[in-house]
Amino acid sequence: MAGNLYLVATPIGNLEDITLRALKILKEVDFIAAEDTRHTLKLLNHFNISKPLISYYKQTEKSKSKVLIEKLLDNKNIALVSDAGTPGISDPGEEIVREAVNNNIKVIPIPGACALVNALIASGMSTKEFIFIGFLSSLKKDKKEKLEEIKNETRTIILYEAPHKLKNTLEMILEILGDRNLVLARELTKIHEEFIRGKVSEILNKIDEIKGEFVILIEGSTESEKDKEISNLNSKTLEEHYEFYKSQGITKKEIIKKIAKDRNVNKNEIYQYFLKL
Repeated sequence: MAGNLYLVATPIGNLEDITLRALKILKEVDFIAAEDTRHTLKLLNHFNISKPLISYYKQTEKSKSKVLIEKLLDNKNIALVSDAGTPGISDPGEEIVREAVNNNIKVIPIPGACALVNALIASGMSTKEFIFIGFLSSLKKDKKEKLEEIKNETRTIILYEAPHKLKNTLEMILEILGDRNLVLARELTKIHEEFIRGKVSEILNKIDEIKGEFVILIEGSTESEKDKEISNLNSKTLEEHYEFYKSQGITKKEIIKKIAKDRNVNKNEIYQYFLKL
């Protein structure tokens, strides 16, 4: 019989944010796999918990996952924790969960703090739909490509960023996404917790000496890719508009319906126009 793998969310700053259930699991498991054993040891000492620790960080995920799976298959219960927040969300965890599922090992999430959710609900931006990107690539080319990819995204965009890269990232956002409304959520749940709101250009003027870990929330584009396509078609002649849809193999009747919808006019007007031609 296999043990259970617990994904235990830990505080992102304020230690009082740990849940009673998380403390119970950490006390009961046989091992705790930690992103940084030194960091986790401070948390465990604070709550008088003593358990064997296994180092499990990004660069060792594949090799350490095998070790953990062997222990789980040997009926040992393991709690996985990251330095802060929820394992697997921009932190190690994805690999071991995949292996556990493949080996029919029960994976149990122990909910708790998550920086992106806390930043979003207090940001003042739309919470109806959002897209989480996490950390952008440190390579300039890849970072630009990702921002180009999401520039027409209409949902709220959420990123993580380290303080020493923040200014460069905001400058790139301004260049590619434009001067949108943006929120920086800084040092969440800690003494210096702060929400900085404004246009990208305004915030760039405020961050010369700013420190801390950041969540960046960007207002979604007001114009979707579909809107841009329709706007582009409407700038063409009716004949060009017609040929665009014809090239997609659409029937004449459907083309007239589509053109009328794109231009927000009665389809009979479009029909009469082409009838005269």
